[in-house]
Amino acid sequence: MKLVVANLFRLAALALLLILLFRTEWLSFILTPLTSNNAPPVYTQNSLASLAAGHLQLVIGSIVCSAVLAVVGGIFVTRESGADFLPLSRAIANAGQTFPPVAVLALAVPATGFGAMPTLIALFLYGLLPIFENTVAGLKQVSPQVLDAADGMGMNGTQRLWRVELPLALPLILEGLKVATVINIGTATIGSTIAAKGLGEVIIAGLISDNTAFILQGGLIVGLMAVLIYDAMGLVEAAITRRIGLRAA
Repeated sequence: MKLVVANLFRLAALALLLILLFRTEWLSFILTPLTSNNAPPVYTQNSLASLAAGHLQLVIGSIVCSAVLAVVGGIFVTRESGADFLPLSRAIANAGQTFPPVAVLALAVPATGFGAMPTLIALFLYGLLPIFENTVAGLKQVSPQVLDAADGMGMNGTQRLWRVELPLALPLILEGLKVATVINIGTATIGSTIAAKGLGEVIIAGLISDNTAFILQGGLIVGLMAVLIYDAMGLVEAAITRRIGLRAA
């Protein structure tokens, strides 16, 4: 029963997202009461599907860069040779979350110009912490007995990392990746303030024109994308962990 309800929710959310992206006019009867002074209820200045694609490009690009650095950093600080760098690495990852993305944009624009690049930098910094912390936690939770068994089988450090430690840490690493992705889907809306292509453009247009219908369209699309992508990543995580004989975190 729970599976049926979950699948119905997924289908309903996906259907609503597709309608918002490609047939928003079908919802005009709901959106029109949210407008005033005969303002248009549907955002038509740019294709919503195109804006959503640009939004996802920013998120995917930033998450890939964050994941590479965070996982490599997490592996390094959990080795004996890099253990002394854990406090520094953790402080850097925390700084990426605590430093406001708007401030990062303000600092990055003079150096890189307007557009996607400052947004990518801000999202990259924002995505580091959850992936790094989960990588460290996942690698540290591997049982010493399991590591001793791997050593007893004659594995060297590299073999033990790839065949034992990373597979066992994978559920937590994937969980960190899911959290970082959802955070960045929401945060990417600020990129529109510096001319980056994304769904923030719709929300900003609604704020400027006092058009609640535009704000609702942009917010719903971002929210639905976050929910559906998080859910899809959860299904992929479960499939991967089942395949390697582990339980998802």
